[in-house]
Amino acid sequence: MKHKGKTNPPGRIKIMNSFSQLMALKDFHSITTAEIARNAKVTEGLIYKYFKDKKDLLYQVLSEHFFEFQTKIKKRIVKKKTCIEQLEVIIFSSLESYADNRIFSKILLLEVRNSLDFFDSCAYGMVRNYSRTILEIIEKGIKKEELRSDIDPFTLRKVILGAIEHACLGEIIFSKELDIEKVSTNIANIIFNGAKL
Repeated sequence: MKHKGKTNPPGRIKIMNSFSQLMALKDFHSITTAEIARNAKVTEGLIYKYFKDKKDLLYQVLSEHFFEFQTKIKKRIVKKKTCIEQLEVIIFSSLESYADNRIFSKILLLEVRNSLDFFDSCAYGMVRNYSRTILEIIEKGIKKEELRSDIDPFTLRKVILGAIEHACLGEIIFSKELDIEKVSTNIANIIFNGAKL
């Protein structure tokens, strides 16, 4: 994802990388813009050229992460023929993303959802795209008679998203190992053995 849709200035990239590095070491609230600038080797004023404040920087970094994640998902699901296979890819890929990006996952699952401004952010816009993709696949599955016609698409989406988050929340918080293959297979088996015709 590029700044303003066209360019991604080196200074902006440095700031976002610096912030991501610091988040791996420190709590979000303890990171200062001066520290971000110093780590990025830029002036503190440059941060405010590209970002409204530290929270906006967080949301744009999360948005970048979501963009890369959704690009990966789209490449994977296009190779699958059935809607259930596509949903299985989303479950696996989501768990994989949570496990591989634990700092961002912890912030997403535990922190930003408590902030009302998150729901007006670019990051939440990407979350809505991800959620919409799941819904569209479910609706297509119903039309193709791969899923039962009496299944409510919105409820099934909630079940999928809830299962994904609950399955990895404890592992993310307490830094435990997550058997992605086993967990994703178990979730898919429980959901789709009860949903498909």
